[in-house]
Amino acid sequence: MPTFYEHHRTAVQASVDAVAAVVPADLGLATPCAGWTLADLLVHMTAQHRGFAAAALGHGADPDAWRAEPIAAAVRADPVTTYAAAAHEVLAAFAADGVDEAPFALPEFGKDVTLPGRTAMGFHFVDYVAHGWDVAVTLGNPFTLPADVIAAVLPLVMDVPDGDLREADDSPFARALGQTDDDDDFARILRHLGRHPDWRRSTTAAEDATA
Repeated sequence: MPTFYEHHRTAVQASVDAVAAVVPADLGLATPCAGWTLADLLVHMTAQHRGFAAAALGHGADPDAWRAEPIAAAVRADPVTTYAAAAHEVLAAFAADGVDEAPFALPEFGKDVTLPGRTAMGFHFVDYVAHGWDVAVTLGNPFTLPADVIAAVLPLVMDVPDGDLREADDSPFARALGQTDDDDDFARILRHLGRHPDWRRSTTAAEDATA
């Protein structure tokens, strides 16, 4: 039976596959992440991989490990290779023995915030299920995950708090959207993370983006 780590790996690899379809002309496209172009999203995703990898190795308290600016040029010059390298870096770091109990310093969540590795990796799992979808729908491509991966991430997603805190500038997600009777589990995930499952890019997508 697949483990939590294998489910996480599958989700991250799905994001790598989604990014593999990006060409330079796509980088200016609007995404489901309000105000972000595809380039902005990929810089964020790449930087977060590197930050979480550093945290798994005991270096997460260093703010430089999380900075997006130093890698922005590389992402824009070669988004596919740069993103894949960062994804493989974090997967390798998460595969280390004992990492699930190791303390992860996560300064982006607050000063001196340290969480057990398993909890931190759960946050990362949720993010890359959402962001893999973000990239795919920006390009007009499907994004699918195995049913067991969706089942594994669903309770983690539903534990993400909603409310006024999602209005903060640094909130990773917009307010949750109402569920519908027609929603499958993946649609429930997207709605709880502030995304419309039927989001499609348009000429004014920067205005109608929702997350």
